[in-house]
Amino acid sequence: MAISGDYANPVTVNGYACRNCTEVDQAKKHIDPAHPQDGPFGINARTKTTHGPAIRFSGTLQAPSLTDRGAASYAPGNLVNLSV
Repeated sequence: MAISGDYANPVTVNGYACRNCTEVDQAKKHIDPAHPQDGPFGINARTKTTHGPAIRFSGTLQAPSLTDRGAASYAPGNLVNLSV
């Protein structure tokens, strides 16, 4: 029977997923266990990660055109004959 030092399920400490006691100790000091060389709160990180926008529009959502022929065919009165 092998004895593992890892937890069966990761625990969360200060927002960090920890798999063993060493990672729990690092997380208590606000050191990311996945990147311990970055130091507390990531102050020694070589590159800062910046995220782009959550949604990126393209196509007709990016620059809707008023001269679109497809949109003109759906104007009110174009699909239904209202004459009596």
